[in-house]
Amino acid sequence: MGSWEVNMVVTPRGTFEVFCKGEGPPICVSHLYSIFNSTGDYFADCFTGLYQVFLVNLREAGASEAAHEPYQLSMLESVLDLEAIREELELPTWTFAGHSTGGMLGLVYGMAAPHSLNQLVITNAAARMYMDSPKCIYHNDHPQFSYMQQLIEQLKSPLLTSGEKHRLQRERTKLSLVLDHKYERYFSKNIHKEMSRARMDFFARELHIFDVTQQLYKINVPVWIAAGKYDVQCPVEFSIEMHHYLNHSKLTVFEESNHYPFLEEKERFAHELNELGGIQ
Repeated sequence: MGSWEVNMVVTPRGTFEVFCKGEGPPICVSHLYSIFNSTGDYFADCFTGLYQVFLVNLREAGASEAAHEPYQLSMLESVLDLEAIREELELPTWTFAGHSTGGMLGLVYGMAAPHSLNQLVITNAAARMYMDSPKCIYHNDHPQFSYMQQLIEQLKSPLLTSGEKHRLQRERTKLSLVLDHKYERYFSKNIHKEMSRARMDFFARELHIFDVTQQLYKINVPVWIAAGKYDVQCPVEFSIEMHHYLNHSKLTVFEESNHYPFLEEKERFAHELNELGGIQ
């Protein structure tokens, strides 16, 4: 598959680490608190056969600019950083694709700077606080809430060996798969990511006041919403809600997927991706 090419993009807002791969029209992929590296990303990999993909580490992620003030970790400030990167790359427009919290960032991007976007790909995301739903695994009433919290607490230990950390991360991810015994098949590539603690902590606070449902009408570019029917993180009801409020959207519900339809139903996801021109 090959490694991703790393570029340090110097902008008036700071220097950002951007990984690039593929050929075609430009697409930006990012996530609110993932730390990417040259091994890439499973979600971003889906686009490399059709697009020139720019995989962006936001502030406090990897070698990207630090946050000099706490507010610089907000979604809106992150959009302004992405805009600075796009301008420095001399791209008039690009598509933005985000999975989970990356999709939430995409919605804010679509409202704040629609003139810079060709399309949005929003996968397994929500336009508002999703943990209020009992169908969400982070809700007290979800049957696997306690086990998920146990895994999260164990992962915080600084005494974990790399093997123990990998085992706990694997068990945590399995909770977001329909067929957890296929974990090794889905996650078979040599891709390794970390999480930015500073970005995660800020998101945990920002999430409590996040609700852009009544502003989605401002997004005037085509949006493809992809959702797993059995998603335990951002339940499918939130994708249906987004589709209702967006003026130019296509909703695809993956009937055999949880939080990772691009892996759980890889062939169908690729087919739908090829059909994106149909929603313009």
